[in-house]
Amino acid sequence: MDADKARKRPRPGERRLQILQVLAEMLQNPKGERVTTAALAAKIQVSEAALYRHFASKAQMFEGLIAFIEQTVFGLINQINQKEESGLAQARGILQMLLFFAEKNPGMTRVLLGDALLQEDDRLQERITQVLDRVEASLKQALRIAQTQGGAWAQVSQEEVSIRAAMLMSFVLGRWHRFARSGFKKLPTDASDISLRILLSE
Repeated sequence: MDADKARKRPRPGERRLQILQVLAEMLQNPKGERVTTAALAAKIQVSEAALYRHFASKAQMFEGLIAFIEQTVFGLINQINQKEESGLAQARGILQMLLFFAEKNPGMTRVLLGDALLQEDDRLQERITQVLDRVEASLKQALRIAQTQGGAWAQVSQEEVSIRAAMLMSFVLGRWHRFARSGFKKLPTDASDISLRILLSE
C-alpha cells in the first residue's frame, strides 16, 4: 500500500508542470474571468499552501507560462529558419506558426494578448511585450533576408521592412483578439493562406 502511494506522488517538477497546465486550461474560459489561486487549488485538488510550495506567488505562475510560451515559440521559429532558405518562406512559416499556436492554446492566447494579466503584476505585461517585440524582430529579420534574395523585395527600403514587420505583427494580434473575443470560435487560421499571400506580396 505504501509503495502504491509513493508511486502516485508526483515526481519533482511534475506538480509544478501540472499547476501551469491547469492554469492555462482555466484561462480558456470564454468569459475571461480572473483565475484565483483558491479556484486553481480546488481544480487540482490541493491546498493553496501546496501551490505556494512550488511557486512563491501567482505572478510567478504566470511567469512560468510566459517562459513556456517563449521557449516554445522561439524553438519553432529556429526550426522554421533552419528549414527555409527563402526569407519570405521564413516569414510565412513564422506567421502560420503563431496563428496555429494560438488556435491550439486558447488560454495561452489570453496571456499573449495580456488579457489574462490585466489585474496581475505590472512586470508580467512588460515581460509579454518583450516576447512580442522579439517575435516582430524575427519577422523583420526574415524580410531582410528576402531583400537580399533578389526579385521585387530587393527594391524595398529598410524603413519599409520595419513597417511591414509591424503590419504583419498587427495582423497576428488582430487574429488573436478576434479568436479570444469570439469565445474561441473564430479560428485564427481561417483563410490565413489567402491573407498571408496578400500581406507578403510585393
